[in-house]
Amino acid sequence: MKWNFAIAMLLGFSACFHVNAQSLSGLEAVRIDDPIMVDGELDEAVWLSEEGWAMDFVQFFPSDTSLSTVKTFVRVAYDDKFLYIGAVMHNRGFRDHYVSTSLRRDFRGNQNDGLSIMLDTFNDRTNAYLFGVNPYGVQREAMLGNGGLLSADLNLAWDNKWLSAAKIHDDRWVAEIAIPFSTLRYKEGSTNWNVNFYRIDSEYAEKSTWTPIPKNFNVTHVAFTRKLLFQEPLPKAGANISLIPYTAVGASRNNLEGISDPLRPALGGDAKIGVGPALNLDLTFNPDFSQVEVDEQVTNLDRFEIFFPERRQFFLENADLFADFGTNRIRPFFSRRIGVDRDDNTGQNVQNQILYGARLSGKLTDDWRIGTMNMQTANDPMRGIEGKNFAVAALQRKVFNRSNVGLMVVNRESMDTEKGGLAMKNGAHNRLLGLDYNLFSADNRWSGKFFYHKTFEDGDLHDSGTGHASLTFMDTHFTAGLAYSYVGENYNPVVGYTPRVDYQRVAPEMAYLFFPNSGKVNRHGPGFKSETLWNERLGVTDELHSFLYLIRFHSHAEMTFTLNNQYTYLFFPFDPTRTGAEPLPEGTAYRTNFLGFDIRTNPIHAFSLRGIGQIGQYYNGNMGSFSGTLQWRMGYLANISMNLSYSRIRLPEPQQDADLLLLGPRVDLTFTRNLFWTTFVQYNNQIDNININTRMQWRYAPVSDLFLVYTDNYFPGTFASKQRAFVMKLNYWLNL
Repeated sequence: MKWNFAIAMLLGFSACFHVNAQSLSGLEAVRIDDPIMVDGELDEAVWLSEEGWAMDFVQFFPSDTSLSTVKTFVRVAYDDKFLYIGAVMHNRGFRDHYVSTSLRRDFRGNQNDGLSIMLDTFNDRTNAYLFGVNPYGVQREAMLGNGGLLSADLNLAWDNKWLSAAKIHDDRWVAEIAIPFSTLRYKEGSTNWNVNFYRIDSEYAEKSTWTPIPKNFNVTHVAFTRKLLFQEPLPKAGANISLIPYTAVGASRNNLEGISDPLRPALGGDAKIGVGPALNLDLTFNPDFSQVEVDEQVTNLDRFEIFFPERRQFFLENADLFADFGTNRIRPFFSRRIGVDRDDNTGQNVQNQILYGARLSGKLTDDWRIGTMNMQTANDPMRGIEGKNFAVAALQRKVFNRSNVGLMVVNRESMDTEKGGLAMKNGAHNRLLGLDYNLFSADNRWSGKFFYHKTFEDGDLHDSGTGHASLTFMDTHFTAGLAYSYVGENYNPVVGYTPRVDYQRVAPEMAYLFFPNSGKVNRHGPGFKSETLWNERLGVTDELHSFLYLIRFHSHAEMTFTLNNQYTYLFFPFDPTRTGAEPLPEGTAYRTNFLGFDIRTNPIHAFSLRGIGQIGQYYNGNMGSFSGTLQWRMGYLANISMNLSYSRIRLPEPQQDADLLLLGPRVDLTFTRNLFWTTFVQYNNQIDNININTRMQWRYAPVSDLFLVYTDNYFPGTFASKQRAFVMKLNYWLNL
């Protein structure tokens, strides 16, 4: 009975929404014989022609019904080795008004002037490459997955070598770009790709695109593209082999346990190998992630595990092949489980050395994609940690116009330390098998996800599966969605992220937007979100019903206000302050009401604020809380920010009141496009800790860096050091 609802949604909607995309004229890429000097001058013959330019960009924001305020022109050429893009972005004489938040690679945000190029090299309208440059010559490159529906589908962790130059003139800025074909995956002999260009102009807070995109979608939506036509079939890309060795030296001391690691060197590296026209093989040996920034701390008032995103680059490339299975709260695979284990001595999670790993990912054919990964961690007898082998495989098949079906297998095996850690330990495995169907209609108005996953462990465990069905309709003014989830009592994806089990969940939502014709408001409107969780043993355990109102301005400033009603049943004792105080007893339930807000000021201004908060009832008491970031941008040279989180909790006896404070000043300096220094401090009285992290990065060659990283943790009262570490790391990107 519990699957009748999901099956009805799937059968009723999966094959109904497949219409032809709007037919738009394409752009011809000119075949040239002489290479182009990438200097930002656009003085080669191919750029001097008045024909063959993409022009007439249309607004995406603040409106989608008119041409852009200022003109943009883009032309494409190619030879045997490079794809060339020349672009001219006109202004109205405001050469000093361009905004770049920093000179660091991979800029992001509505406040950054820039031009971006989207290349769908397999014409599947689902996956694409993105290259961008701003007026100051700062580059960014990314991979787009999942159709680019959400901002989270833009993966800026992907790095590669390519050339660009930009120059600012009185009435325009100019960009010249050369992308090696060897950095891209495509079918040999291709005669066309899908392409789109979009520009952000900070002077008018305007986004404009070459291919029109309705304003209710994301500007990176891959479905809205035109054809890039090649005069001759594309040649074979050639070898795409990169070696990225590193050497590092570091030292650390844990004063809490009296353990010191003396200064010692480490060697390792990665290799990236193009396999055929569309597959990438990534290899890693003794990977070191010391240069990755530590997680920004949060005040944890949730009963369940907090999700922290993956930051390690090796796991982020082609991440959509693995990470898009499941949903946000039911993830069958979460790469941060690899290289982290529990110390038997302290009960704390600690880093566990990764010995080696391999990943093969990409396209098998136009309709088939594959992703496989195998990682091996080390034995650590001093901490009671057994080495583990992680194997993941994902296979995805495109169906209908843009939808796909995917199959995932996850396996974790523990090594037998009694046999020297070289053999698998009998019965110490955890496996998962999952099937997903992702629906994307050709008219972009319907999207949905349907899946069933099951875990397998030693012993015959019943009810070890999970299923989900969701469907969303999105039009210019109206959005509505409905989701249902079931998580079995013994569902246990140890390499995934599912913070709670044994429940069913139903979650409807809807919203309506008004678009005024004048004034400062760009859009506004009401919405409703709801979720109810229950299980057969306890009945309803959780509810959250929210009425909201959104107001977004032409300046990109935004505010949302919510009125919330929440019900919580405690099936284990819980301290609402999470400070070790007297917990609320198991089996008690609480119905509360509170107000919430989410405010973002204009990000283009030198001073900007992003803040969220709530005030009202909280379990058996009251709480007022605020968390946000105040940022001061000093041109592109410095960003100074203050992260603040404060929760004022008042509870009746025997529970205790609490004032939880987290402060995080941060200074990010970008001296040049190749030299950066970031320092931030985090004070958290919930865990009684001060953390300092400072990192110097020198990009001495393309995609090659020297890092100096220092981290320290203190007791706030005495400033006695808990643990500290210093690392110096040098890597080099070598193309063969």
